[in-house]
Amino acid sequence: MARVAAILGGGVIGGGWAARFLLMGWDVRVFDPSPTAQESLGAMLERARAALPALYDVALPGEGRLSFHATISEAVAGAEWIQESVPERLELKRKLYSQVQAVCDANAVIGSSTSGFTPSELQGCATRPGQIVVTHPFNPVYLLPLVELVGSGKTDPGLLDKAEDVLRSVGMFPLRVRAEIPAHIADRFLEAVWREALWLVKDGVATTEEIDDAIRMGFGLRWGQMGLFETYRVAGGPAGMRHFIEQFGPTLTWPWTKLMDVPELTEELIDRIADQSDAQSGHLSIAELETLRDGNLIGMMRSLKARRAAVGAVLAAHEATITPEAPDLMVPMQTLDRLVPTDWVDYNNHMNEARYLTAISEACDRFLLWVGVTPDYIASGGSWFTVENHIRHLGEVRIGARIRAVTQVLDAAGKRLRLFHSLYCGDDLVATGEQMLLHVSLETRRAAPPPPGMADLIARIAAAHEVCGLPEGAGAAIGAR
Repeated sequence: MARVAAILGGGVIGGGWAARFLLMGWDVRVFDPSPTAQESLGAMLERARAALPALYDVALPGEGRLSFHATISEAVAGAEWIQESVPERLELKRKLYSQVQAVCDANAVIGSSTSGFTPSELQGCATRPGQIVVTHPFNPVYLLPLVELVGSGKTDPGLLDKAEDVLRSVGMFPLRVRAEIPAHIADRFLEAVWREALWLVKDGVATTEEIDDAIRMGFGLRWGQMGLFETYRVAGGPAGMRHFIEQFGPTLTWPWTKLMDVPELTEELIDRIADQSDAQSGHLSIAELETLRDGNLIGMMRSLKARRAAVGAVLAAHEATITPEAPDLMVPMQTLDRLVPTDWVDYNNHMNEARYLTAISEACDRFLLWVGVTPDYIASGGSWFTVENHIRHLGEVRIGARIRAVTQVLDAAGKRLRLFHSLYCGDDLVATGEQMLLHVSLETRRAAPPPPGMADLIARIAAAHEVCGLPEGAGAAIGAR
């Protein structure tokens, strides 16, 4: 039975939570009295379906069931996770918690997306105060993993552990905040930068676009992979952080900043900011900007995943938890199921020819894993090396398309293994790949027989697959379709 999450408030943040849980296999119940809630959440869900799976190199769990409910009681009854994302008005949130706790499971987690209130403030009038915690995410919730997890002195540490487990299971990175503080951690940084940016615009020092360029062309890229302190540690050179502080610490007393003051948001300043913002990106709709943002985030996050760095380490660790189990190996099996990400697409807006080989290589790796080529096996000194490939490009594949591969063993004799992969987009065969592999000793870097157990298993698979006959295109020469 699917796990159930209740989403109270289906706007930008609540809708992102709904998409995140839904695409990770949870059933999601939404309560939002807005007459446009279903339409707006539906549009966000379509963007999420095109974005979140593109971060992964394996298929996500089957999508859960989405439902909308007319009452809070219907939405939260029996739910394991309840996420509140209503407007930032304390009296509204407290009233909602009163209604929720009257009907929800006492063991459910009630998380608030609040960016400013502390747990103690939220718990003020609650029947079970410890059940309510802060789970503050970042937009877009369906892509960015950070969620600030904050409890109060009334919160059972066990509930925070449970919340952390759930958040990690849907690919989030829960950052447990040590103490209650307004605006938690991340938004306090954002507020500081925002205040300084307002002064720069008001004083005519910079436009909104120039400020954004200063961030996205420079330190924003460093922060995305190293954060603040690690960036400054590197800036200190071989002597590290101590040297950096000794060199630049005195400048903190210089009158550079106006962070302790805020410019008055007069109509003139608001108009100036709005006009500059329109000039900067007004030629794009919000939907177009969101699509551009998601594609850029996917590309950067996938690059970090390849290096197991920063957010990429979170992605890689979560991906390892959703690797499919081995199917029946005695029939041609599905060895790949994934979306085509943005970084696989060329100037023709379709999958680059080299990525067909990437897909086939991934299918091969999955098959080899299932027959025993595990990380431990490779560490022991054995592996299979590809010595020959023949790929036929039969169809076009576009960004966001879902592709799958079916693998058949054509021959297994001693040190040699011959595989044939059929790559599909929907029901259309878009490519085939034929591979010849040799088993190799990593110590001598020469061909060597595989261990008897692996050799026997592959031989049995080859014999079972033989009854299927040669697939169309097997053994074809260059130019043969």
